[in-house]
Amino acid sequence: MKICRVNGAVCVAVLLCASHLAAAQEASVPPVKRSQAEHGALRPPSPPIAIPEELAPPQEAYAAFPEASAAAAAAAPATPSACQLRLAKVAVFQPLPVLVGPGECGAVDAVLLATVMLPDQTKVAVAPPATLRCPMAEQVAHWIREDVAPAAIKLGAPLRGLDNFDSYECRGRNRVRGATLSEHGRADALDVRLFKLADGQALTLTDMTVDKDWREGIRASACARFSTVLGPGSDGAHEEHIHLDLAERHNGYKVCQWDVRVPVVQAEDTAAQADETAPHADEMVADETAADETALIPLEMVPLPRPRPVAANAAENATGNPSKKNRSQLR
Repeated sequence: MKICRVNGAVCVAVLLCASHLAAAQEASVPPVKRSQAEHGALRPPSPPIAIPEELAPPQEAYAAFPEASAAAAAAAPATPSACQLRLAKVAVFQPLPVLVGPGECGAVDAVLLATVMLPDQTKVAVAPPATLRCPMAEQVAHWIREDVAPAAIKLGAPLRGLDNFDSYECRGRNRVRGATLSEHGRADALDVRLFKLADGQALTLTDMTVDKDWREGIRASACARFSTVLGPGSDGAHEEHIHLDLAERHNGYKVCQWDVRVPVVQAEDTAAQADETAPHADEMVADETAADETALIPLEMVPLPRPRPVAANAAENATGNPSKKNRSQLR
């Protein structure tokens, strides 16, 4: 009896284990496969859902500016570059560590340009100080010293300041999302809005009331020194400032797009003055008619042809070739 009871308990335990195992296996099968098994047919699995991914990080994320602190100074290169040694003779600046930003943003050998020293040792402040690659800062310094400052003297006062509208900034061209990286993102561009003179004048480069010849001279000097010059008339994004950069292009190709404009009233006055100085069409016709009339010769003064020699008429009669008069008589 004991053996039978033991065998019965073992059988019950085996059956319970088998039922629990079957339940676990059924729970592990996905609902789709259970439905397929119930219907007796296999269905193709559903295609995976495609989740779009951004191919490249946006350039709009601003790169970190190095802080003017002891830590930043310690991170700066201990040995100045050859460019910085040249720049130190004409400007006041602070060397910066390597600029690292998202995507392709960043620059090496960067400086914080604060002041440009003129040949007479007077200072031209860059406000706010511009974060630029050293070669770009050097070109800006020479442009101010050799071109802009002498031109400012012609307007009656020495140059004292440059208004920095934008320098190093990690973004696409014209701040368009997804556009090609701007030269600003490489610390290789500077946007200039105006110059300040010692007597308080503010010479805005896009101001049509500022002397046109002076602005044309500044334009010519900028286009000679920089690879890219963009201003009014270029693309609509530079109507209030001038963009300068040193972008490298094939065969040294340069872009100079800056329309030096004048007020509409002034343009109309210039056209009116040109019309006043130019002869009118009616006056030109009258002058031509008068010239034709003075060129006319009275009929009685028109010279008549010389009479035919008598000897020629006699020769015609002798040879049998009658003259026109004789031929007219024979008709």
